[in-house]
Amino acid sequence: MTKSAAPKHRLPTSPFKAAVAPLPKHFAPSDLVTHDVYGLGRVVGIEEGVAALVDFGSEQMRILSPYAKMTKL
Repeated sequence: MTKSAAPKHRLPTSPFKAAVAPLPKHFAPSDLVTHDVYGLGRVVGIEEGVAALVDFGSEQMRILSPYAKMTKL
């Protein structure tokens, strides 16, 4: 028995489809954000493509890109 070299067709709802890379997150000063560890905060500064300075009320933290644990509200 021989195998065909034709590509396999998969359904759009298949759990075996290739993973899609997430889009990079962009923040601007004064954006409200939430962080998985630090909670609610406001962006006070941006180092383009490197980090965001966020005021969480009790402290300011420098959150590094790609901002995996931070979400814009």
